[in-house]
Amino acid sequence: MKIEYLGHSCFKLTESTGTSVVCDPYSAEIGYPMPEVSADAVTLSHRHYDHDAAFSVGGGPVVIDGESGHDLPGVEINSIKSFHDECRGKKRGENIIFKFRMDGIDVCHLGDLGEACSSDLIETILPVNVLLIPVGGNYTIDAEMAKEYVDRIMPDIVIPMHYRTKDCRLDIDKVDEFTDLFDEEFVEEREENSIELSRSDLNGETKIIVLRKT
Repeated sequence: MKIEYLGHSCFKLTESTGTSVVCDPYSAEIGYPMPEVSADAVTLSHRHYDHDAAFSVGGGPVVIDGESGHDLPGVEINSIKSFHDECRGKKRGENIIFKFRMDGIDVCHLGDLGEACSSDLIETILPVNVLLIPVGGNYTIDAEMAKEYVDRIMPDIVIPMHYRTKDCRLDIDKVDEFTDLFDEEFVEEREENSIELSRSDLNGETKIIVLRKT
């Protein structure tokens, strides 16, 4: 499978036979435009402008924004209810966590998760091979809480998202607030925006991979 980072919290996931899903496409209001992309499906973790620009994705995708199971050719999609804040949604509402199974790999996109780490939520999320996790704080969990999620979920690969970059207008932290919490040997910053994975690439040791936005 292939994972492409399109900026902010947006990824394109492509299964080996070509079925693709775009997660949380965003509006240019965040400070930079959404890349041109097409997909078979779009998942939306919640209805905020920096996560729900489904109109920007070509190919006539099915839009998935609810708490239920979905299947595409070669792809299993499940969603989990969570909260966008630490007050059970009283500040910012609900958030949907999406889990994808592609080519035998379990990928979890946490959306704008804002609630504290709990045993019940962790048990619902598991198992996870690749964790796509917000780290910028303010509107989501911050770097330290993100590390707690990583330590408890123990995925093979962690790809941070929802952090401040040069063009981003949102009041959130930079990615190094998160990566600095890990030993350097477990952090890899790539020049490209994508990664291709197979089951043989997963060795049980957690690695943080920072992908460059397109």
